[in-house]
Amino acid sequence: MSTDASAPWLVVGLGNPGPEYAMNRHNVGFMVADLLAERMGGRFKRAGKAQAQVVEGRVGPPGPLSRRVVLVKPMSFMNLSGGPVNALRDFYKVPVAQVVAVHDELDIDHGTLRLKLGGGDNGHNGLKSITRAMGPEYHRVRFGIGRPPGRMQVADFVLKDFSSVERKELDFFVDRAADAVECLVREGLERAQGAYNS
Repeated sequence: MSTDASAPWLVVGLGNPGPEYAMNRHNVGFMVADLLAERMGGRFKRAGKAQAQVVEGRVGPPGPLSRRVVLVKPMSFMNLSGGPVNALRDFYKVPVAQVVAVHDELDIDHGTLRLKLGGGDNGHNGLKSITRAMGPEYHRVRFGIGRPPGRMQVADFVLKDFSSVERKELDFFVDRAADAVECLVREGLERAQGAYNS
């Protein structure tokens, strides 16, 4: 796995653009990216020709553990996330191993976090698109949303807003996911897994 200290980390929050999707389970990646941007004191801006919004900044206090980060929200809709992400990866000259995708995960209980490097897409269309564009060896911060109740279709479930019960703790979980991203970028996967994998 090759990293490059001179290149920034590319942290990609996955979601769908538009106010009607803002509170969907599928948009938790956008929520985490928005919080990280707020912490960095930056605002998302359109990224040149890439179909995405970006914020450039640093994570961590000034010093040897501070890391350059480019936050990305693809504006292409989930199924086409790979194109804009790969274009920005090329533009910023980021190794694949320094890309982090933050996304919803059906096979993990609501609010549970798991971090990993590489692996399959588990039917997630955003991951599928990114993997097609640049291979699977990028980091993932998987935000558990649980399985749909009863016979509800997966597509309907992920495109529904978090329930009122889930929303009570959502800010806490989004905050924890943002902490996990910062820990991963600054201190590496093993340290972040030890602290945040539950």
